[in-house]
Amino acid sequence: MSAPESPPRPAARSTAPSVISADLKIQGNLTSAGDLQIDGIVEGDIQSRSLTVGEGAMVNGNIQAETVRVCGQVTGQIKAATVNLERTAKVMGDIVHQVLSLEPGAYLEGHVRHGDAVASAAPRAVTAPAITTTTAGS
Repeated sequence: MSAPESPPRPAARSTAPSVISADLKIQGNLTSAGDLQIDGIVEGDIQSRSLTVGEGAMVNGNIQAETVRVCGQVTGQIKAATVNLERTAKVMGDIVHQVLSLEPGAYLEGHVRHGDAVASAAPRAVTAPAITTTTAGS
């Protein structure tokens, strides 16, 4: 008589991000409970815990994550607790955030809204007032 088999255990959580390499183009939505690194082209919505859009990457779709770092190009809404736009970033779309940082040289065309309900990557309605910015001498 053999010993009863133990139930399968889930695989250990990987600390390495899933990578969409520079030579890959994906048409469709991406969902991940972990980290994603996009170096290629994605035409579709992305939902993950953490997302990095690499310098040569292009995303055409909405993004929802806890943390988003953009070095490449995004066309669509970004909804995340923390959003970092690096100097090479080009974003055409609205950003809903709790924390936003823009390096000098980053390009942003769209509305920016602070929202307290963006802490998790789970989809949910966000209503937040628009932020009005002024520059010195205006």
